[in-house]
Amino acid sequence: MVQSITYQSETKTVPFQGKSIVLENLTPVLSPKEKEKRKKEIERCLYEVFSKYKRAGDTPA
Repeated sequence: MVQSITYQSETKTVPFQGKSIVLENLTPVLSPKEKEKRKKEIERCLYEVFSKYKRAGDTPA
């Protein structure tokens, strides 16, 4: 099943080295259920990364 995702767009023009640059931020518009699912997946991945480095830091030098 292919689900189409819509995005909320935020556009800003900022000065950079004497020129104007247009920045566009696209944020997916998700249902509360999908937001929670993605949040839990991100938390799980971050936990794995931090746990790896915590274990590596626990070994004596």
